[in-house]
Amino acid sequence: MSNQTTVTTFLLLGFSDVPEMQNLNFILLLLLYLAALMGNLLIIVVVALDHHLHVPMYFFLMNLSILDVDSISATIPKSLANSLMNTTSISYAGCVTQVFSLSLFMGADFSLLTIMAYDRYISICQPLHYERVMSRGACLQMATCAWISGILNSALHTGNTFALTFCGGNTVDQFFCEIPQLLKLACSDTYLSEIGVIVFNACFVLICFVFIIVSYVQIFTTVLRIPSEQSQHKTFSTCLPHLTVLSLFIFTGIFAYLKPTSSSTSALDLEVALLYSMVPPVLNPIVYRMRNKEIKASLWRLTGWRLFAKN
Repeated sequence: MSNQTTVTTFLLLGFSDVPEMQNLNFILLLLLYLAALMGNLLIIVVVALDHHLHVPMYFFLMNLSILDVDSISATIPKSLANSLMNTTSISYAGCVTQVFSLSLFMGADFSLLTIMAYDRYISICQPLHYERVMSRGACLQMATCAWISGILNSALHTGNTFALTFCGGNTVDQFFCEIPQLLKLACSDTYLSEIGVIVFNACFVLICFVFIIVSYVQIFTTVLRIPSEQSQHKTFSTCLPHLTVLSLFIFTGIFAYLKPTSSSTSALDLEVALLYSMVPPVLNPIVYRMRNKEIKASLWRLTGWRLFAKN
């Protein structure tokens, strides 16, 4: 232990060692990042500017888009910058920032998706109490709780991870600083830390997941009592975007964090990380825009009316 040196810089995993493939990966990554930014920023602007969308569902959707922009911006820009400068290094402080940011935004993301399930439950199962339960103040408190839960989740995971000593090897088998991969580099005993991460994530996901399941069981029970098939389909369609986004988030993230760090290869970890870090932020705006008539109508009002006014 006396000749081990403390790590001050980490080396991240590149997507390819072949220059041509590296350029192709850079272009694809940049296009996906820009698509995620444009889609989510468009929803943020539309909800903020159109007073017709100043209702709880779209308020939470705007917060979800803000979290998606933040989460994808925590990892992708550094990877793009490294590709341009032909390097793989990241400073210790930069690594801490990535871990803290990603844990914060993903924790708040899942909390917000749970709140959105509750919003759908109140809207469908208790419509007469909706305005009272989902008042402006209540929505602000719920959104604040989602962000606070993300901060607490982030503080716990970041503190737990970087309380360990990193020495010797400093190559992270991932294109960003990911907790399971960082635990592999610690020279102190990581068994308790690894178990702690898995148990905490499992409990957090389980609590939110049970709440979501109970909400949707109540929703489906209520909808099936509606005599008109057209009304059933219309009610189900308001839940479909949320269910799609929720499925993307859960199934892409569950494999990465609810497993031991030694149970997969670097290539597989890289593919899974790409899925859970990029797919939800890219697809969420598409899902909500394509399945939501009010978003489409708002886009037409904001763009069509202004083009008409200019002409």
